Amino acid sequence: MLDELKEEAIVNKVGGRFKLSTLIQKRMGALNKGAKPLVDLRTPNKMAIVIEEIMQDKIYLDPTGEVQTTNMTITMNLPTPYFGGGATVTAKPAGGAAAAAADDDDD
Repeated sequence: MLDELKEEAIVNKVGGRFKLSTLIQKRMGALNKGAKPLVDLRTPNKMAIVIEEIMQDKIYLDPTGEVQTTNMTITMNLPTPYFGGGATVTAKPAGGAAAAAADDDDD
């Protein structure tokens, strides 16, 4: 778990050591207050959960320094009995840089 913190990959992913420590501190605070983990780790170790959330790009710091999640909103094309008609498949990030890139693809 702490080995990931020694590698530059996680530091570069977040944008620097200060941002990494800020992200860890804020997310740990949220988990301690009852927030649900965004990864499926069977451990009580909240630091391991936060590191894994970062490594899986589940959380990031927005420009104001607040923790954001990169949850996806997905609707599926289900057969007629479910909706009375076909539904379109859409997958859109809920926020962050991925959302901006997804919005650019609509041209």
